[in-house]
This record gives sequence, C-alpha cells and structure tokens, in this order.
Amino acid sequence: MGSDVINLPNRNQLDRGTAIALLVLHAGAIAAPFYFEWKAVLVAFVLYWIAGGWGVCMGYHRLHTHRGFKCPLWLEYLLAVCGSLALEGGPISWVATHRIHHQKSDQPGDPHSPREGKFWSHMGWIIFGQARHNATRMMSKYAPDLAKHRFYIWLNNWHWVPLLIVSIGLTLWGGLPMLLWALCFRVVAGLHATWLVNSATHIWGSRRFATRDDSRNNWWVALLTFGEGWHNNHHAHPVSARHGLAWYEFDITYYTLKALESVGLVRNLMVARIDEGRLQEREVA
Repeated sequence: MGSDVINLPNRNQLDRGTAIALLVLHAGAIAAPFYFEWKAVLVAFVLYWIAGGWGVCMGYHRLHTHRGFKCPLWLEYLLAVCGSLALEGGPISWVATHRIHHQKSDQPGDPHSPREGKFWSHMGWIIFGQARHNATRMMSKYAPDLAKHRFYIWLNNWHWVPLLIVSIGLTLWGGLPMLLWALCFRVVAGLHATWLVNSATHIWGSRRFATRDDSRNNWWVALLTFGEGWHNNHHAHPVSARHGLAWYEFDITYYTLKALESVGLVRNLMVARIDEGRLQEREVA
C-alpha cells in the first residue's frame, strides 16, 4: 500500500463544500424541534438504525472493511446502499479510510487521531481535510476487494444519490418536518455518533487489551452506535464481528448478525470469545 494515498489534511485548508453542507445540515437539525411531528421522529429513528446500524456498523465496518462474516452478494450491496444514507461517503472511501486508521492508529498518518487534537479527531479532519469521498481510484488502493465490483465503484462515485432520492420522497410525503427530522437531524446525529468513535473512544473509557493505540471501551458511545463503542475490544481483534465481548457489553449489531445467521442470511461469523481468561478468535460456522 502506497504512503501517498492519504496524508494528514492541511489544517489551514478549509473544505468549503463540506463545511457549507455541514452548516446547512446542522441548521436544519437545530430547527427540527420547532417542527415536531411524531411521524417524522419515528421515520428519523428508523432511518438512523438502517443507515447507522445496518449500513455503517454492520455493512461498511464489520463486513466491507474487516470481513467479519459472509453473506449473499445482494445483501452486501444492500448494506452498502444503507451505508450511503448516512452521508459518510461511499463504501470504497469509507473502507479505505478505516483501514488506514487501523494500520496507523494514533500514529503519524492516522486520518483522525485525538493526538492531533480532540476537535480534529471528531470533525476537524472532515472540515479542514480532504476526505477524498470521490477519489475512487486513489482510495481503491486500500480497498481492492471492493474495487473489483462495478457496483461499489458506481456507488462510491455517486454515494449521495440514494440519500437524495430518499429525501425527496420523504419530503413529498411528509413536508418540511420530515425533511428536517429524517434528513437533517438524523444525518447530523449519525455523523456525530460515528465521529465519537473516532474521538471519544480514543480518549475516555477502559482498556481491556494493551493495544499499541489509545483505543478504549466506552459504554455510552456503544449505546449511540449499535455496539461500536467497545473500541478497545475491536482494535485488539478487528476481524471479530462481535465487539461487545463481555455479557454486559451490549452490542446490538452482533445480536442482529446472530439473528440473520439463524435464518441463513449470514454465515462464517467471526467472533472473539473470552475463554478461561484468554481471548480466542475463531470462525463460527
């Protein structure tokens, strides 16, 4: 993997397009409570789970990045589309960025380490950097497995299209309240939840494993991110589709995967288990 794929973004270089988009979305999120409707709030919650829980956590992260389980190709594609609804870029760019994070975690070259500053790790790297959401060819160097699929290349180039279609449809159905809640509020909440994994779980929490980075297990981030907050567990055993290793570490994404496994949609689920005080990673057929 070449070192020229991603460099630490220039702190003095404002990404105006991204900054404007985030400003508009945050303004809409702030306005949402003034247009409160239960229907819009319910739709926003459902989309938060579909985009964040299924798309980003189960799809982009545990499947596409780490290959923690196997599933039919149509389900892979569906999870990727769900991930695009989170407005965090396409599958190739997301996967590439996260793989770089694991390769250089909290070291020079990590795209979003708190060692470069708390705000930087949370959202500064997006605002002042080059997230390279549309640099499909460049990012494919870190995600060659995805780049073999024309569908993933298309979705990476046009990752905003599914969200645009859904947003137009919801607005025609529910008007301004639906737009503010199901798009603005929901997307902003999802972005900050994901960014908390980049920032908070490398700052606050407990460490079960002595990894070479600053990753920590953080229960409240786990609740907001469908189990992603058990970050020290994850950095110790990145291939594991199970992040909450202890009985009290709630990991709804893993429970969802177990449910899908029971009906035959998921197989070869990779899990890390604590057996007799030792952690063993093994494939569960």
